[in-house]
Amino acid sequence: MIEIIAIQTVTIIAFIAFAGKRLMNYLHSLQQEDYDNARLGGWIMHNKVFDTRVSFLLLIIASLSLFTSISVFIISSGIFLIFIFAAYFEKDPRKHSKKALVLTKRASRILIASIAYSSLFSIICAYFLSPILWIAMVQLIPLMLIIGNASLAPKESAIQKKFYNEARAKLEEINPIIIGITGSYGKTSVKHILGHVLKNSAPTLMTPGSVNTLMGITRIIREQLNPNHKYFIVEMGAYGEGSIASLCELTPPNFGIITSIGHAHYERFKSLEAVVKAKYELAESVIRQHGKMIVHEKTLKFEHSRNIRHKAMDSFVACGEPHNPTKKPKNGQEFSYLAPDDLKILSIEQTPKGLCVNIKFRDEKYTLRAPLYGIHHGHNIALAFACAITLGMDAKDIKTALASTPQINHRLEVKRQVDKTTIIDDAYNSNPPGFRSALHVLGVLSKDAGRAILITPGIVELGAAHNDVHKTLGILAAEICDIVIVINPNRIPTFIEGFHSKNAEQHGKIIKEFDHFEDAQEWMFKNKQAGDVILLENDLPDIYERVLKI
Repeated sequence: MIEIIAIQTVTIIAFIAFAGKRLMNYLHSLQQEDYDNARLGGWIMHNKVFDTRVSFLLLIIASLSLFTSISVFIISSGIFLIFIFAAYFEKDPRKHSKKALVLTKRASRILIASIAYSSLFSIICAYFLSPILWIAMVQLIPLMLIIGNASLAPKESAIQKKFYNEARAKLEEINPIIIGITGSYGKTSVKHILGHVLKNSAPTLMTPGSVNTLMGITRIIREQLNPNHKYFIVEMGAYGEGSIASLCELTPPNFGIITSIGHAHYERFKSLEAVVKAKYELAESVIRQHGKMIVHEKTLKFEHSRNIRHKAMDSFVACGEPHNPTKKPKNGQEFSYLAPDDLKILSIEQTPKGLCVNIKFRDEKYTLRAPLYGIHHGHNIALAFACAITLGMDAKDIKTALASTPQINHRLEVKRQVDKTTIIDDAYNSNPPGFRSALHVLGVLSKDAGRAILITPGIVELGAAHNDVHKTLGILAAEICDIVIVINPNRIPTFIEGFHSKNAEQHGKIIKEFDHFEDAQEWMFKNKQAGDVILLENDLPDIYERVLKI
């Protein structure tokens, strides 16, 4: 009897050790899904992330207990060994992930609660001495995480409210000029460019990286905003209608920039009209503040955005390319929504040393130069220029600042290597215009150099446009690239179809397929040559590329 109790006890301990590591893997995905239980559940169901290995071993033990006379002690010992080995071999997402699990205070609280629930149920399993119950318990581990997250929701809400109120009070006391930036894509790049320009004029704080959620911005205000900051640039992300409005309540913007309306996060919004309504919540807030909006002209091709602008024309500056009747219209747009006093982009030239952007604004022509790569950054530069000059900066000072703009990490960042290859790092959060622009840069830099090589897993969150967009990109890749390396090819079969449709192989071009980025990287190390220009286009988060194999 004592032996049975002892083995039950150590089995519970072994299970808790295993469950703790398994819970961290699910927590890793929950963290990437912004702690949203519904989205985690959808990810689990869509990718069928259910345990098979441990459950199969436990099923063998269960069969032995039913059809043989093997002792309870040996059965329990077998279960103990299964959990010990499973705990040892379970991946630790804090160490072995592209974007590691960060055990923040919130994540730690959720993990502890989930382990506590798992421990409680493991005691029940041990008491009944049933391998079948243990199988059920293993399968229910993600449910323990969801319950743990849900049970802490009231506490998290109270903590967040306290932090929110502290941030609001601090913001009201310091009262900086707030510039909100949103858009389907381009917002982080515009923030980077504008932040660099404004820092040459006055102390400026901008939300770092891709921090663009309510609590992320709250933390930046509490920890980094100080009384000498004149400007506070806030990147604003939208996860549905009302998201931007909530951010504007925290940080009422004096100025706003809307960079684009497109298919990024399309699966969340379902229609471009919903995207427009969400993004233009920023414009509605700025207008209430009697501020100024800087918008890309193409965001005005929707009735909702045009109506908002029409009611407050003096509050808007649009940036874009004027209509040229001799050029074939893009995306079916046959005219420009630019008003006479808006900023007109006359030309954008990509050179090996960076961009040259010619614009006309308020009857003055300017040539803007920046050591950045990608034609789409020409539009980002124009938006930043329009905002800076509207804020009162002198055009000469803006041009000087732009000329020293540092490259943007993982956004068409050109890196010359000691082995005489060139890496174009565009690994962060790809979108259709950015992908096309990256391929253009690849073509420019590989001309008269070496081979043009593309490594990509494609783009995520395109919704119904997924197949059509990837087919178009596959065709373009076949025209520009010598070698195309596709990561996780099952995600983007139409990209491969588009590549083959150009009969690229007949012209000596190569397409390779790998399941994981590491495999592609290993191939590259073995086969790259001096002069090669290698484009890394997008790097999928673990929730897209590395579905848990359990």
